Amino acid sequence: MSGLLRTVASRAATPVMRGHSIIQRANVYTRPAKEKIGPVEMAIGLGMFSLAILGPSGWILAHLEDYKKKD
Repeated sequence: MSGLLRTVASRAATPVMRGHSIIQRANVYTRPAKEKIGPVEMAIGLGMFSLAILGPSGWILAHLEDYKKKD
């Protein structure tokens, strides 16, 4: 029954929504970069991204026993 209601609602709302749609355009540039990034900057950037992504989960896994304790 909910599938039938969803179909009816989507067909009824489509003409109304179609008139007020917003068109978005991406700003994509195909030129090469103005400055090249060196290997040291690349390593630092990748290291910081890795630390930002893996650091919190590593902290939680390292302190898992502390979280399990209920005082």
